[in-house]
Amino acid sequence: MSKRRPASSSFKPLRRALAVPVWADLALRLGGAFFLIFIVIMVHWTDRAGLKDTHDGVISFLDVVYFTMISITTTGFGDIAPVSDRARLIEAVLVTPIRLAVITIFVGTAYNFIIKRSWETWRMKRIQERLEGHIVVLGFGVSGSEAVKELIERGTEASRIVVVDPDQARLARAEELGCNVLQGDASRDEIQNAVRVGTAQSVLVSAGRDDTSVLIVLTARHLAPSVPITVVIRADDNELLARQAGANNVINPVRFTGLLLAGSAEGQHVAEYMSDLASVAGRVQLVERAVVPSEVGGTLDQLVTGGRGLRIYRGARTIGFWEDEANVLQAGDVVVEIAPTRPSQADSSGTDRHDSAQNTSPMAR
Repeated sequence: MSKRRPASSSFKPLRRALAVPVWADLALRLGGAFFLIFIVIMVHWTDRAGLKDTHDGVISFLDVVYFTMISITTTGFGDIAPVSDRARLIEAVLVTPIRLAVITIFVGTAYNFIIKRSWETWRMKRIQERLEGHIVVLGFGVSGSEAVKELIERGTEASRIVVVDPDQARLARAEELGCNVLQGDASRDEIQNAVRVGTAQSVLVSAGRDDTSVLIVLTARHLAPSVPITVVIRADDNELLARQAGANNVINPVRFTGLLLAGSAEGQHVAEYMSDLASVAGRVQLVERAVVPSEVGGTLDQLVTGGRGLRIYRGARTIGFWEDEANVLQAGDVVVEIAPTRPSQADSSGTDRHDSAQNTSPMAR
């Protein structure tokens, strides 16, 4: 694992993924402008007999370049001027449209690279400074992108999600969903500081490689000691490393797939029900939330949402629904429950995902 650099003292503004790099965009714009200017120079040189130089009466190639530049920029000192009908026609019909095109290119370039980009940088920095209680997704591969889509379906505003990934194409897809994006190496302190990982609600890590994911978790735990971190780990022997690095939850997709396969071998509906629980599109939803004041003193079977309580987390202890301590809920308890979706949603077999997300209990979100 590589050595981490010291945390940056200033924010690194969020930025959008670009289809063309800045230097390439600038080169294309300037190249187009100078190509048009070159065409005008050649036209003037070919028709130099129609030009008159009041200084020495001779039109050299340098005079043509000079006349072209002052003509394109509309300066017009008058020392060189078109005198023949043909030369004036060329100025009116050919050079004037090119002049307007060149001016448009330069003005557009100035707007895009100075005004627009400065405004976008300022706007993204303001967004960044206000980031708090957001969800940071470090890695936007298959698992990360599916997690973001599911979060949005469950009612999380896309503007509260910040995606970090080194790949521009992935960031473009995240941006299309409405997320804030930042291109960079998520294992670096300065990148995680840039997305204010210390003030996040939670951090989701899915880097595609276990070694990279563990390094990202180490960095996140160092910068955000109290923020919940969930990481995707594919090899069993790396799960312990991920937990030692500071991950609160370690998800092994290979193991989960094996559980679904084993469950389907014993009954045809087990795998279906597990998928139903995991997705907001199902008839029921697996929810983790804090106990509300009106539930304190009641039992796990008397939840205000009407859901079925399964487990209580009380400090470092885990209490099942069958244990005696589940008969009295206490302030500060965290419960895991199966909450039903809206009845009409269940009747439609989960086709209206958007309505389901909007009508789920706020606590379930």
